[in-house]
Amino acid sequence: MHNEKPLSDLYKLYKTGKISRNDLEGGIFQHLLDNLDKYRLFSGNRDEWNDFVSWLYPRIKKAVENYRDLGSSMDAYVATLVNGAYKEYRCREVNHSLTEHACWQAKAEELVVRESEPEYLEAGRSFSIPADLKPRQVLFLLLKSYFFAPDCLIEQVAKATGYKAAEIRKLIEELHKRRSGQEEEILKQRDRLQSQYYRCLAYQKQKKCACPGTEFYEAIEGRTERALKRLCGMKKRFEAMRKGPSNRMIAEIMGIPKGTVDSGLHNIKNQLIPPAQAD
Repeated sequence: MHNEKPLSDLYKLYKTGKISRNDLEGGIFQHLLDNLDKYRLFSGNRDEWNDFVSWLYPRIKKAVENYRDLGSSMDAYVATLVNGAYKEYRCREVNHSLTEHACWQAKAEELVVRESEPEYLEAGRSFSIPADLKPRQVLFLLLKSYFFAPDCLIEQVAKATGYKAAEIRKLIEELHKRRSGQEEEILKQRDRLQSQYYRCLAYQKQKKCACPGTEFYEAIEGRTERALKRLCGMKKRFEAMRKGPSNRMIAEIMGIPKGTVDSGLHNIKNQLIPPAQAD
């Protein structure tokens, strides 16, 4: 005859000292693994059931500790535990799924809207300098944007200005060396900003799926507001970070006065962006 209360019998063995506490917990765990059909959860999906039972195991240990034989059998007690934990597990899984969906959606949007990389000069393609600009001024401009200076552009600038390409590369290497800390911090801050953006999308998705008026809705609403506020602050700090070298740094590596760099870049601005004509 089929045993209707196998866990209760197992518990009796434990209470009489015939099996250990670990044997009892292991027996309950194995019983759950072997009886997917009995609990009728996860639409009979064995893999999901195994994941759930594994997640449940720490609760089994605590349930054995708290169980008192006061009329409810161990079988009924474990069934109540399973059904209650199942609801929590599903909520966690849904929450995780929403978060993952939001993150992947954000990543997809980022890939779609991401600005294309700057188009550099192709090797062998001619490079012309505006007649109003002096060679040194062109070099100042190149050094201000040193992070985006490929070899082909350096070669073209060297050919057009009369500077040696090796000298220009040496100046750029020195800028990389001096700004290595700032460059690393910029990359870190960009990653933190991107992560916070994903977090905001996840909270907004959870808020949309939550039921208004519930405790969870109010909690996620507060998290969303705080996350968005933090995102705005992080954006401002990132925008305020110096992305390029200072005029003083360029002057130092070139061995010239800072005023020479200041005046050269100022003249470029006036030459390329003349003040608006009065009406």
